[in-house]
Amino acid sequence: MTDDKPHILLVEDEINLARGICFNLEMEEYRVSHVETGEEALVRLNVDRFSLVILDVMLPGMDGFSVCREIRKSDTKVPILILTARSDEGDRITGLESGADDYLTKPFSLNEFLLRVKGMLKRSAWYRPDPVEEAYRFGDNEVFLLSYHARTAQGEIDLTDLEVRMLSLFFQKEGEAVTRKQLLERVWGYATDAETRTLDNFIVRLRKYFEPDPASPVFFQTVRGVGYRFSRKGTIREL
Repeated sequence: MTDDKPHILLVEDEINLARGICFNLEMEEYRVSHVETGEEALVRLNVDRFSLVILDVMLPGMDGFSVCREIRKSDTKVPILILTARSDEGDRITGLESGADDYLTKPFSLNEFLLRVKGMLKRSAWYRPDPVEEAYRFGDNEVFLLSYHARTAQGEIDLTDLEVRMLSLFFQKEGEAVTRKQLLERVWGYATDAETRTLDNFIVRLRKYFEPDPASPVFFQTVRGVGYRFSRKGTIREL
């Protein structure tokens, strides 16, 4: 049945690129809807349910960062992949801070693109929270994985799909050093550690949410040369 296929929304104003992306995604047996502006994307998201949003940054009218922020106001769970011609690290961080789960810099290889899409679509099957909603508490924080919600010293926040998966992995492996490779494979679905900047930027995001002093983290600690470790009590110094 066509309805069983993952439904992807592509937001891209470069028509030739969009046609190529649509063709290759459909060859992988995905359903694809294409719009050329952020405003059109928000309208479609209000009436249709999508498995993934692929979002260009440079769009006429509302840019991709603004669109991403608007999506996150109403939907914290749908995975968002940002496409950008910009290589500046600041723009990448802006995209992730806007709520995107990952990004690709143009030009990108078809194989890399399809692997990213496949990995992001698979993530939704990896985490199955307990049906009984119970807060996971550490410091002044309470995290509700089932409802994608948290209470922090800064206030209440909604969590994205990727943030929930990352937190779930850290909670499962409390006190253990988790390698970058493990995090990328379990959370993003990458088989390599080539995208450690994406991971590191997400750790920065978690620290802003949950650390009393993000510059001196006590819960989400760096283990130099290895990866990261979550300490519930926050008593172990960063290594």
